[in-house]
Amino acid sequence: MDIGIIGSGKMGTGLGRLWAKHGHHVMFSYSRRPEKLEKLVLEIGSHARSGTPRDAVSFANVLFLAVPWLEVQDALSAAGAMNGKTLITCVNPFGPRALEVGLNTSAAEEISRLVPNAAVVEAFNTIFATLLHSRAHLFGRNMPPVFYWGDDRHAKSTAAELIRDAGLHPVDAGALESA
Repeated sequence: MDIGIIGSGKMGTGLGRLWAKHGHHVMFSYSRRPEKLEKLVLEIGSHARSGTPRDAVSFANVLFLAVPWLEVQDALSAAGAMNGKTLITCVNPFGPRALEVGLNTSAAEEISRLVPNAAVVEAFNTIFATLLHSRAHLFGRNMPPVFYWGDDRHAKSTAAELIRDAGLHPVDAGALESA
């Protein structure tokens, strides 16, 4: 699978490394330091590359959004149209005033309004990035659960596959409105 990662902080790089080790091709994008992206590509090897968010959209059939809430609009604007793409987001809606979206919606629902032609799935927002960077990925033989939400069956299936490929246990938590 070709995965475009928009946001190359701890979540994006952690999952990108795991997916590349599992044989997926990843493109890292949206970093304040482009040299960081090049270093990642050299470290990971032939299954990784870097580019702009727009490059990531062109490259990938699946996108992973891993930016702070306050950067969502900028990142999505830089990415451009995502027609027909699956967009997995781990974004939590926290900003300077704590919860930024209120209690009647979720970050994933708000993101889906910004990219209406993409199939949005919320996942990985309930785990810590340090788990992804740890060699002690499993708890004994148990895989940590990752909840995911979405409205598109195919996009949810793709998300579940990528959760498993990261060495985690996917748990379908329902529709996007439950995120």
